[in-house]
Amino acid sequence: MSRLGNLGARLYRGEVGYDFVGKRKIWYGISILITITAIVGLAVRGLNMGIEFSGGAVFTTPNTKVSSTDARQAAEEASGGHTVVVQELGRGGLRIQISELGTKEALPVQEKLAKELGVKTNKIDTQLVGPSWGEQIASKAWQGLAIFMVLVVIYLAIAFEWRMALAALVALIHDLTITVGVYALVGFEVTPGTVIGLLTILGYSLYDTVVVFDGLKEASKDITKQTRFTYSEIANRSLNSTLVRSINTTVVALLPVGALLFIGGGLLGAGMLNDISLALFVGLAAGAYSSIFIATPLVADLKERDPRMKSLAKRVKAKRAAAAKAEAADPAAEEDDAPALEDAAAAPSGVVGPRRQPASRNRGRGRPSGKRR
Repeated sequence: MSRLGNLGARLYRGEVGYDFVGKRKIWYGISILITITAIVGLAVRGLNMGIEFSGGAVFTTPNTKVSSTDARQAAEEASGGHTVVVQELGRGGLRIQISELGTKEALPVQEKLAKELGVKTNKIDTQLVGPSWGEQIASKAWQGLAIFMVLVVIYLAIAFEWRMALAALVALIHDLTITVGVYALVGFEVTPGTVIGLLTILGYSLYDTVVVFDGLKEASKDITKQTRFTYSEIANRSLNSTLVRSINTTVVALLPVGALLFIGGGLLGAGMLNDISLALFVGLAAGAYSSIFIATPLVADLKERDPRMKSLAKRVKAKRAAAAKAEAADPAAEEDDAPALEDAAAAPSGVVGPRRQPASRNRGRGRPSGKRR
């Protein structure tokens, strides 16, 4: 078995672990800082909306020897200073996108571009996008996002409980805010592909969160009938048991998306891939982070406010104190009282559950061997 596989097995059995839930205030602070940075970037720089949302014109040219830099300069001069995005296409063609360009302005700009690029006017394909169409697309996108959020909350409230539904909703909003903030800071264009990417990462983030919640629901069944662990400790153990799986899933998902973003969009210059690949890359990373560091610790925080969980925590603390007192009073009785002490002993910081089973547990209680004496 590989070292990572062995680690995953030990995490699942509770032999090792990290106290994610116990250090939740640190993760909350980091998330708040990142979220504030994203909101400030969004407020200061705003989003670079594509022509699908703001309206404009797209000119597709045939093969030309003019560079993309010269074409951008020519398009800016021809349009009178409008925002211009130039992308190189296969076989030497160019895609020149000019935002907020009206129908009356499109034909003169087309003629000027043809003259500057040295091609015939009728060889340049022109597509116009009206601002009203972009507003409809934006409105439908917001409606779809709102419906998605409502359905998610209803499903989680029915399948699990309202606390988990609330935690999942906070994690989703967290992922959305960070992704949109990164778009504002980087300045990438927001297109329908970006919207598709955002909806995709919400589904991924929700999937990862539900997997952890399902394990937590199973582990915390009849939790008030025992006095070994608190709810936070059970939540931390469930989180550690799925940690390696979450990391593996995230890495495998990020590899192809990273190839699209850094190799396809960066090295090869396929700028049309940036709109969806950046949303996926940032969203997948944020979704994995929120599932581990936000959703489950937040559920534990909310659950510990329940009077039943408060009572359980007091009983666990009292039993552990009694066990520690008994051990200090009579250290020689540790082996004989191991079963009772083990139930009351405090778990290590990052590990919930016993690390060993004493050999004396079943001493004298085994089944008859069948041999006559």
